[in-house]
Amino acid sequence: MTSIACEEAALVFVDADAYADEAAFHRACTRLRREAPVQRVEADGFEPFYAVTRYADVLEAERNPAVFRNRPQPVLMDTETERIAKQAGELATLVHVDDPEHRAYRAVTADWFQASSLARLESRIAELARRAVDRMVEMGGACDFAADIAKPMPLEVILSILGLPESDYPRMLQLTQELFGGDDPELARGARPEDQMQVIYDFFTYFGGLIDERRARPTDDLASVIANATVDGEPLGPFQMVSYFVIIATAGHDTTSYSMAGGLQALLENPEQLDRLRASPELVPTAVDEMIRWVSPVRHFLRNLVEPYELAGQRLEPGERVLLSYWSANRDEAVFDDPFRFDVARQPNRHLAFGFGAHYCLGALLAKMEMRALFRELIPRLRSIEPAGPAELTRSIFVGGHKHLPVRYEITS
Repeated sequence: MTSIACEEAALVFVDADAYADEAAFHRACTRLRREAPVQRVEADGFEPFYAVTRYADVLEAERNPAVFRNRPQPVLMDTETERIAKQAGELATLVHVDDPEHRAYRAVTADWFQASSLARLESRIAELARRAVDRMVEMGGACDFAADIAKPMPLEVILSILGLPESDYPRMLQLTQELFGGDDPELARGARPEDQMQVIYDFFTYFGGLIDERRARPTDDLASVIANATVDGEPLGPFQMVSYFVIIATAGHDTTSYSMAGGLQALLENPEQLDRLRASPELVPTAVDEMIRWVSPVRHFLRNLVEPYELAGQRLEPGERVLLSYWSANRDEAVFDDPFRFDVARQPNRHLAFGFGAHYCLGALLAKMEMRALFRELIPRLRSIEPAGPAELTRSIFVGGHKHLPVRYEITS
């Protein structure tokens, strides 16, 4: 493997089309893990960065948040989008801030996402799972599982948590898809970076109104917790509140829906694993973890060096950026036995799809609850299922997965 070949392989991280081609992406990452696990990437239209592809190195960076900081840029963007984003003002979501600010903001809702608190949602989530599978029955034996089933259910859960009416579903669906689908012509609002910024402004307008309402008339929902939150005895500013709502609404929706759709696709591609799950439904929890590893819907996060550091033999200097590739790390041969085999009973399964350490996904338990509920409802009622057309992945370098998964099936009522 030559250095030129590794440089070319690393261009997958700036190519939205590469993320829509799983086989090509994983070929490139396999090559990089073996030959250049911390590879400098210089691509037209992007600031230079280092791509980190091995599990151990991603984990090392995650374990050192004092050196590998989220600010000022936690997500890879092309230079023009980055310029416009800076003009619009720095966001203050949980993925944008570092400690001690991050710890204080996370504490605002941390109790809501503990297992003891989420237990009160079990009946609602089970109801939504039944509704989802009943919807498949009503659709007469064929549907686009990604768009018709996997996309609605997690958003319905988020609306329930925030105390929002189901009538707001179309608007929230549009905004979340546009936010993460800016590189995908089917999902994006427009082709210009300014169009993506307008999506963020629309989020702020929507949630700004919600904040005013919950401050005037608080209820027992999560929206009221955020709208009336204080940090160090001071109320959160409007910008911080809206940023919080944006991350709850988006991260809690698209990532889970992509994992659901990608999980079913993995079962379709591995029918012996589907048969195994149908014969042993008690494997649903481990199957869900394997689906999340397999899909890794958050493709990467960017970290910014604030002091010199050596990672996998590569000297990194302050001001340099590293891209932590979770999709690659979760296929690392050094960690996962036969990593390209989908195994519904895989144990242990210490994947990094939710991150690690200080920035471990706040909604990880909720995402697993939703997926377990859906597949516990679906698998026992499923008589047969097969592809009904080509599956399609989103063109997205940040958050992505299946946007279309047409299937034919027989399901009991």
